[in-house]
Amino acid sequence: MSETTQRAASAALYRAVWRWHFIAGLVILPFVLILAITGGIYLFKDEINDAAYARLRVVEPAATQLAPSQIAAAALEAHPGALKAYTPPASETRSAEVDILGEDGLKDTVYVNPYTGDVLGTLWDSGAAGSPAMYVVRKLHSLEYVGWLGNRLIEMAAGWMVLLVASGVYLWWPRGKGLSTTTIKAKRGRPWWRDLHAVTGLYAGVFIVFLALTGLPWSAIWGGKFYEYTNALGLGMPEGYWSGLPASTVPLAEVTDRAPWIIEKQTVPLSGAAEGVPQTLDQVIATVEDLGIVPGYAVSMPGGPEGVFTASVYPDDITFERVIHLDQYSGAVLYDAGLAALGTLGRWAEWGISVHMGQEWGLANQIVLLLACLAMVGLCLSGGVMWWKRRPSGALGVPQVPSDWRIPRTLLLMAVAAGVFFPLVGLSMLGLAAVEVAVHLTQRRKALA
Repeated sequence: MSETTQRAASAALYRAVWRWHFIAGLVILPFVLILAITGGIYLFKDEINDAAYARLRVVEPAATQLAPSQIAAAALEAHPGALKAYTPPASETRSAEVDILGEDGLKDTVYVNPYTGDVLGTLWDSGAAGSPAMYVVRKLHSLEYVGWLGNRLIEMAAGWMVLLVASGVYLWWPRGKGLSTTTIKAKRGRPWWRDLHAVTGLYAGVFIVFLALTGLPWSAIWGGKFYEYTNALGLGMPEGYWSGLPASTVPLAEVTDRAPWIIEKQTVPLSGAAEGVPQTLDQVIATVEDLGIVPGYAVSMPGGPEGVFTASVYPDDITFERVIHLDQYSGAVLYDAGLAALGTLGRWAEWGISVHMGQEWGLANQIVLLLACLAMVGLCLSGGVMWWKRRPSGALGVPQVPSDWRIPRTLLLMAVAAGVFFPLVGLSMLGLAAVEVAVHLTQRRKALA
């Protein structure tokens, strides 16, 4: 191949990558905005919950706290129903939380002053989000309000985010003209927006890829396969998870809000005998605290006569995550493991999820990822503005299809590799390719007419 031919092929490939970068960016733009805005808010869920619900969550410390059974009894007196879970105060200035399944069939969280037994108020149970407001943000972040389709759209968008960063770096990369722009050099107009888009993507790209990849474990298809393969290879759950103990059909995620991701789909064990006198809440609390579980944990009540007590915690420092199952009658420890018991991929996944949620390194973690979320919003806005400014009146303004049809072979290899790793991205690529072929055939037919 001559030098001229090589340059022509390189230029054609550049135009083809630019076209797909442009089209994919416009397609996933609304989803990226949703992820960035809701993710940026959710990073500070604890701070927001503390400010918005301080009257429920914060108490004045006193000399001694009431027994857990007394606190639960106070909650049940004010809000009759079935006790489902108990969360001891995480610190001396925190209230206790009692989850109660009411007579109306709804589960609420009752906040109780652990020193006086006064009921401070009630919120409907919002799980790990900690409040109804953050529950809504969390559901919007995953588009769960749209059902199964929403989860798959978010998974597709996350996969495309990785490819957009990679293709953006390719488009930015210098080609014999010196270093590409690393600062905003243009003063105004479309060139200014172009520089803003390129520079933002350059500096924030690695964080965007990290957020996309660490968010994928929650997705239905990619996350499901990762979960399956990781555990099948012995790199996720602890080996001999229940040590031969009989297991129920109830997954851990339905028992507690604080389950490690890598084992949340695994079923909880059963108590040794479905008869006898169950352990009291005070006994269970004493047992798990003697085992060294860190503050912030919750204890879930047994689900029926064969169920178990489950204590679990998912703290900011992920090295202290823990799940403990106790026989509800004997109080025997049926399972007790934390991060160190997981396989290599399981530990990496747990660490990545913890950082993704902004909890691993405190405020520094939150600020860095907030800046990444703001960068994603900036990329969406600058990309949208550039498209709006370049589009011809009454047209979409999509970059032209390269005339050299050898290039799609190169793109095909890229697409196949991306499609294998991100199945929904591959499926969307097939859809875009079908549109490309249809457009090409239509234009060719018009040219021959």
